Amino acid sequence: MISFMTLAELDRWVLVAHWGEARRKRLHEYLERFVVLPYDHDLCTKWAEVTVAAQACGRRIDCADAWIAATALQAGAPLITHNRNDYLGVSGLVVITHSPA
Repeated sequence: MISFMTLAELDRWVLVAHWGEARRKRLHEYLERFVVLPYDHDLCTKWAEVTVAAQACGRRIDCADAWIAATALQAGAPLITHNRNDYLGVSGLVVITHSPA
């Protein structure tokens, strides 16, 4: 599973990096393996909770990272990332990474 926000970030990344058609096609084919979790009202509420909780504990969380964290929490799924520190302010989120703590 991936968050709708993860898909949006990948689309942006491709555009910024000026990927050619062949690379875009390979990424699209790879992403077809995943279910894209969409937003709904409950997810919007979870996003608000994530952002307020992070702020309350003195942590800043980027808007996109908050959407991704909220999606994982809402789905009851761990979040896989190379950027563990982006999610330090999110209580209850299970983060899987190979990057150092």
